[in-house]
Amino acid sequence: MNALALLIPGRRRAEASAAGAEPREAPDVVPGSGFTAALTVGTALAMAFLAVFALAMALGADRLADRWHATLAQSATLRISAPAGELDAQTNRALDILRATPGVASVRLLEVEEQRALLAPWFGPDLPLEQLALPRLIEIIEGGGGFDPVGLRMRLAAEVPGSVLDDHSRWRAPMVAAAGHLRGLALLSVALIGAATAAMVALAASFSLAANAQAIAVLRLVGARDTFIARAFTRSFTLRALLGAALGTGLGMGALALMPSLGETAGDAGLGGIGFRGADWLWPLVVPPFAAIVAWAATRAAAFRVLRREG
Repeated sequence: MNALALLIPGRRRAEASAAGAEPREAPDVVPGSGFTAALTVGTALAMAFLAVFALAMALGADRLADRWHATLAQSATLRISAPAGELDAQTNRALDILRATPGVASVRLLEVEEQRALLAPWFGPDLPLEQLALPRLIEIIEGGGGFDPVGLRMRLAAEVPGSVLDDHSRWRAPMVAAAGHLRGLALLSVALIGAATAAMVALAASFSLAANAQAIAVLRLVGARDTFIARAFTRSFTLRALLGAALGTGLGMGALALMPSLGETAGDAGLGGIGFRGADWLWPLVVPPFAAIVAWAATRAAAFRVLRREG
């Protein structure tokens, strides 16, 4: 009797379904509150929150890879090690060769203070560089299509025997690859979050269907089809997932917006790349509809599976 009373508001629509006319709305047979409702909303909220951070990590890894590639691909370093009496002559000769090399936009000899700043993190600021036989460092900035490193190395080997050219290729490839792997892991995290959401929503839908077995039996008695019953649960759980995902997305975007800037140094290390920039803020808006689609598919599959088993 209680189950029949629950279904009275939707009885006419169920009878219309039995007569062969599909109703426009599914009957309101799914409880609006309770364990399954809280589980669906809470799961969607938590998963959307995590998905926003995973998207931020993926986009940050893309920016980091582009930054490392652009920075390292456009520069090179020439190191000159020679006896004290020959060091100045070899340095000047190397500068002349570099300035005459096609594809080299500019060259710059690093000063002693700059070398001191580079070594300070390891040896402290008071390192007596004047008493050390440090090599000369020349920064090379490429221009246009860049220079030919093989040909430049051959010429330097012949005219500046104490020089070593580093075009950063051995550093660039592993760093860009690492950023690519980080992006892949972030996207894999999004996929796993979607799968976990589908599993939890399907579990909640199955539990709700089992809890409303008496109401479903009454619906069948008045002639409702399984598609009619499944649509009621699918609609309800899809809306709950959409609500939870919207709340989780808003919280995730707010948390990222409130993150303090870590500066350029942290950005070079990858720590400052987490977050959205410019149009990237539109990407999290995809999370709620994606969660709704996942919930719709999971609930529909679970509903038909349970109805077939109990039919």
